[in-house]
Amino acid sequence: MTRLQLFNHPLLLGFDEFERTLDRIAKSGDGYPPYNIEQRGETGIRITLAVAGFTAADLVVQVEDNQLVIRGKQADEGGRVFLHRGIAARQFQRSFVLADGLEVTGARLDNGLLHVDLERPPSASRVRRIEIRDGDDPSAARVSTPTRLVRP
Repeated sequence: MTRLQLFNHPLLLGFDEFERTLDRIAKSGDGYPPYNIEQRGETGIRITLAVAGFTAADLVVQVEDNQLVIRGKQADEGGRVFLHRGIAARQFQRSFVLADGLEVTGARLDNGLLHVDLERPPSASRVRRIEIRDGDDPSAARVSTPTRLVRP
């Protein structure tokens, strides 16, 4: 079966790393723990994971490069004998790729739900003017200093 190359187009340059990240994430999910992603206002996002049985000490939330990584590992309590074990007590790792500028503002554990809040700052566009040199000039084209334009 041939794999579809999402960013294999001559007009999309430099997206190789992004495509590798998407491939890695697509292969890593087993569905545990279940999660929701919700929009909160104009610039807020909340990720909620169902982590019943985990304490705050069992969970780690961190940003690694451009990924939000949430890990959970419960300590195995020895001496307990289960007649039936239907509640999962396993470790997990759930990763989310963050867009540039998206910031994690906090995490809270409440009634078996881990809420991770993110905020997207107002977008800013950058405009750069590229100087065009005459074809007779042997020196390379120069790039002018970027100018930041902030949208209201």
